[in-house]
Amino acid sequence: MIIVLSPAKTLDYEFETNSKHSVPAFLSQSTELIGQLKQKEPKDIASLMGLSDKLAALNYDRYQSWAASKNISSDSKQSMLVFKGDVYQGLQAENLSEVDMKFAQKHIRILSGLYGILKPLDVMEPYRLEMGTKLETPKGKNLYEFWGNKIQQNVLDDLKEQKSGLLINLASKEYFTALGKMPKELNVISPCFKDYKNGNYKIISFYAKKARGLMARWIIKNKVTDHEDLVNFNSDGYKYSKSESTSTVPVFLRKA
Repeated sequence: MIIVLSPAKTLDYEFETNSKHSVPAFLSQSTELIGQLKQKEPKDIASLMGLSDKLAALNYDRYQSWAASKNISSDSKQSMLVFKGDVYQGLQAENLSEVDMKFAQKHIRILSGLYGILKPLDVMEPYRLEMGTKLETPKGKNLYEFWGNKIQQNVLDDLKEQKSGLLINLASKEYFTALGKMPKELNVISPCFKDYKNGNYKIISFYAKKARGLMARWIIKNKVTDHEDLVNFNSDGYKYSKSESTSTVPVFLRKA
């Protein structure tokens, strides 16, 4: 089983960590992308990514100082601990045990515009490059064309090694699209989280993102590897709804 997550824009490198880490699979490709980004001035970055001048300047500096790091340092730490967005508020990776992290390292994959795909312990440097960014490279007009089938093949190789055909999609559409069209024989499960508001259950972005992290944490803590066990997920008030669910889209409802 592989679980895919989106990354986050919010990063935190101000924490102490142990030396256990792994190396991203596509550092040479990341270096290619950085080479393209280093050629851009802050105003170009602002235009490309829709950023304020302040954020554009920050990311200009990040690109200029980025290195294909393979080791832990003050600005190169384990990916799942660095990300601090909505999903990761639910995941709370900093509170996972060593046994939990070992399980996560085997089963969790974080999709990334710059790194392609990251294991939880893969070291990463600060960056901002969303998968939907229309960054032109010699390989195409955007990042989907740049990555081609590399990300999909990496996931399929991991599933083959695990002798599994189960992929749990807890990523956003923007990032899951980078996997391309998956083989029909693969069992792709895409959980959906809805909250009660104004008389109806609906997907509320902030809560849905956090819920993806909550489910990832629940899977890690309970060492779940069978998709049929997902119906037991009940963190933070969410409950499985059989009537709203399908075989590939289990729906979880929460009424505050």
